[in-house]
Amino acid sequence: MSIDNILQTIYDLPMSASVRESVNAFPVLESLHVLALAIVFGTILIVDLRLVGVASHRREASRLIRELLPFTWVAFVVAVLTGLGMFMSNALSYAANTYFLLKMVALVVAGLNMAWFHSTAYRRISEWDETLPPPRAARFAGFTSLITWTVVIFLGRWIGFTLEMVW
Repeated sequence: MSIDNILQTIYDLPMSASVRESVNAFPVLESLHVLALAIVFGTILIVDLRLVGVASHRREASRLIRELLPFTWVAFVVAVLTGLGMFMSNALSYAANTYFLLKMVALVVAGLNMAWFHSTAYRRISEWDETLPPPRAARFAGFTSLITWTVVIFLGRWIGFTLEMVW
């Protein structure tokens, strides 16, 4: 089965047709997606600014991470689910859209950066939790995260202006 066949199968699902044919479904999904992404970016921004040594210097990085991570994950799940709903409504068009594909790559980079941070600097957080500037690895992860999530947002906006809808 080719990727085009899989995408066509997704497009043909009743749920996909419901989103496509409803006056309100897509705008609601898109609005919830944007709100969820705002929460994801906002909570990540607070932590990243601490990691690069710019903000929240009186709060431990571990405390910020511990307090904000649950909000980040819940909002991320909402963003993924609403994103999947939008994708399903026009799977073939999204899969052919350069900005969508680049956004997916940027999300993978963001995930890899998070995994790298947690396997390096975060393992030694007790050594640098209250100090400024944080170690180079933490600053690198923070800068990379800020750039990557900004790119995700920009690419997401470009999708809406460049997507060719198939009806």
